[in-house]
Amino acid sequence: MEQQSIASVASVGVASFGVDEGGVDEGRAAIDLLLAESRAGLERVHPEDLDREMSAGALVVDTRPVDQRDRDGALPGAMVIDRNVLEWRLDPTCPFRLPISDDPSRRIVIVCNEGYSSSLAAHTLQRLGLSRATDLVGGFQAWAAFRKQAQR
Repeated sequence: MEQQSIASVASVGVASFGVDEGGVDEGRAAIDLLLAESRAGLERVHPEDLDREMSAGALVVDTRPVDQRDRDGALPGAMVIDRNVLEWRLDPTCPFRLPISDDPSRRIVIVCNEGYSSSLAAHTLQRLGLSRATDLVGGFQAWAAFRKQAQR
């Protein structure tokens, strides 16, 4: 009985992304469809525009795990919020929010390592009412490459 329920939920879940029960949609995984859907509503920030966004008052949030931050370095000016608590810390209606997250119209730029999980996170934040949430194209790695190129 439990197996049947799990199969039904899984089937309904992937069907909502246009994937058949076998998980096939023109060779695209369900997560790729979810990522495309999430990005469709984002005005994504390019690495060369991140400083301008920060200067204009955007809250830049680094969601990379500590091991990636230790390995690759910090993102200057960014607030670090672990991905597993992001929504609770930024939802303006949540009692566990950070004091800085009291304005639902504030621009928020989420940064992960390569720009994938940040797209999903930004989309979720938009669904929580943070309409100006977005992410950084290519994540920290793209920003670091841009900075390195700009310093030459």
